[in-house]
Amino acid sequence: MRIIICGAGQVGYGIAERLAAEKHDVSIIDTSPDLIQVVRDGLDVRGFVGHGSHPDVLERAGAQQADMIIAVTLYDEVNIVACEVAHALFNVPMRIARIRAQSYLRPHYQDLFSRDHLPIDVIISPELEVGEMVLRRIALPGATEVVRFADKKIAVLGIECLDDCPVINTPLSQLSHLFPDLMSTVVGVSRAGKLFIPRSADQLFAGDLAYVVTTNEQVRRTLALFGHEEPEVARIVIAGGGNIGQYVARTLEQRQGRTKVKIIEASRDRATIVADTLRRTVVLNGSALDQRLLHEADVQDADLMVALTNHDQVNILSSVMAKRLGCKANLALINNPSFLDITKTVGIDATVNPGAVTVSRVLQHVRRGRVRAVHSFHRGTAEAIEAEALETSPLVGHMLRDLDLPDGMRIGAVYRDGAVLRPSGSLRIKAKDRVIIFVLERAVRQVEQMFRVSLEFF
Repeated sequence: MRIIICGAGQVGYGIAERLAAEKHDVSIIDTSPDLIQVVRDGLDVRGFVGHGSHPDVLERAGAQQADMIIAVTLYDEVNIVACEVAHALFNVPMRIARIRAQSYLRPHYQDLFSRDHLPIDVIISPELEVGEMVLRRIALPGATEVVRFADKKIAVLGIECLDDCPVINTPLSQLSHLFPDLMSTVVGVSRAGKLFIPRSADQLFAGDLAYVVTTNEQVRRTLALFGHEEPEVARIVIAGGGNIGQYVARTLEQRQGRTKVKIIEASRDRATIVADTLRRTVVLNGSALDQRLLHEADVQDADLMVALTNHDQVNILSSVMAKRLGCKANLALINNPSFLDITKTVGIDATVNPGAVTVSRVLQHVRRGRVRAVHSFHRGTAEAIEAEALETSPLVGHMLRDLDLPDGMRIGAVYRDGAVLRPSGSLRIKAKDRVIIFVLERAVRQVEQMFRVSLEFF
């Protein structure tokens, strides 16, 4: 595909890096010559200095032949206009825009982004996406990652195997015999930083990170089976009262649970706005690195510290400080991927990377075939894909044990007529089934081919 990306910041660079690695024809536009030089030096893409919303710049970047434009600059209005110009002047088929201001995203304005008004096909709101991911982590403290598919009936969990994990040192094939009614399948394992697709004879060891596909109803049972029965989070301290922190706190208030939330916000003006907006959340003004303020927020008695400021260093340090003061667990927002390698060593339990969330949303529309959803895992080395099987798919009609599936992929679940089916060897996939697949990066193209419409179909 020929793709134009507007914005060469961390998000734009991350998208360009992923798409270029998959041999797409990528052009990237930014007003900063320095950022464009970094892109040219580091990636096999074309870089153009200029405004992504200007027609002449888009023309130089090849908008006439482009299949997609992805506008992810820091400014919503630039992203909106870039998509409008790409549609009106160059008839670019697919237009994706990052929109941060919540005013644009209110439900009663949902017709704003339509072909009759502002022709944007896909809206990406990193704040909302990250906020939802944080809320899922809060709801399931034993999981390092939680992503839902198939109308939220199926979940893919990242679960750390600790020393007392009940299922370690047991062949995976035995798990289905020991727990025949458990709809859970281990589809990926990260060991010593290397991700692989496990076979039935493989075992899990302490220190492994297992990726497990299960039903939404059996998420907690699956976590318990892996030794994670952490109690529900009751006291949370949030560092950062920006859009994400405010969204998380507001959602927790609306759920009317017993969770008590305190927010630490560095800006006095912003702290006042957040305090006026929220009803039951205590808002403190000051630095999340101030030990006295952390004590005032009762972080020593908290179940979870969630660091959501705009600064990775503050998020990392405040998370570490909170845990040293007695907080039971922490979760840090990390924008710079290079910091992710050190988080475990310094004592951070879980992280959220906004760039990875955005890339996952983009990949859903880059993938060929009947792909309904995509999520990128393990720093882009694997994906969970939900795809619809067509009549012409080589998967349809054969028992799974008889299929010659590509190396580097594993089917985690099948969703058929509202029911979740476990992928046993005797299962036959039918047309219109939605298949959840965990696939390594090198096998993505082969998986795409399985779900594309064959020429013989026409």
